[in-house]
Amino acid sequence: MKIGVLLSGCGVFDGSEIQEAVSVLIALDELGVEALCLAPDMPQHHVMNHLKGEEMEPARNVLVESARIARGEIQSLADASADSLDGLVIPGGFGAAKNLCTWAFDGPDARVQPAVAELILELVKAGKPIAALCVAPVVVAKALQGGGLSAELTLGTTEGASPYDISGFHGGVEATGMKAKECPLGEIVVDESRKIISSPCYMMEASPAKILAGVRKACAKLVEMAKA
Repeated sequence: MKIGVLLSGCGVFDGSEIQEAVSVLIALDELGVEALCLAPDMPQHHVMNHLKGEEMEPARNVLVESARIARGEIQSLADASADSLDGLVIPGGFGAAKNLCTWAFDGPDARVQPAVAELILELVKAGKPIAALCVAPVVVAKALQGGGLSAELTLGTTEGASPYDISGFHGGVEATGMKAKECPLGEIVVDESRKIISSPCYMMEASPAKILAGVRKACAKLVEMAKA
């Protein structure tokens, strides 16, 4: 079994959230399935100094930066297809909302990178599962909207501590035609009809151990659905 892991750079503020991405690779390895890291070969929207929280130079490439997480074992998204995968996991991080789509700037009016939208739609139409973590459900929402489909998704819960406006995110997701569902840290929401799993991860205040626990649940459900 081969599961794609779609990365968006390296670092929470301008790319993939590293702890989430590594948790995915650990969880898939524990489940005995092959992880194939993927990323679009494109410029990052910008580069952030994670120490100072400021933009910095020079410009960087999403695929090259994602290769840091993948230890160099990564494939350009342009060379991937739904036929070669049994499922897909999309870790969060601002890169999902800046590089894979433009939600960070345009909210519900965001555009999804065409190759990202194409892969998501191909997998859904083929009945292959997708797990979207943290903010990544907004990428899935926009891809499905473009294909005239809908799904139930979560970005967390207003009942728990969060550095983000969960209610606002859920309102934005519903503006795309999706259904938003409250979900606590460490749990998952499963849309059985579309085979889409989502989990809040660092949309909520969390520790690395709690992130790994939620990712394990999401990946276990993904593999279960892929085998069905």
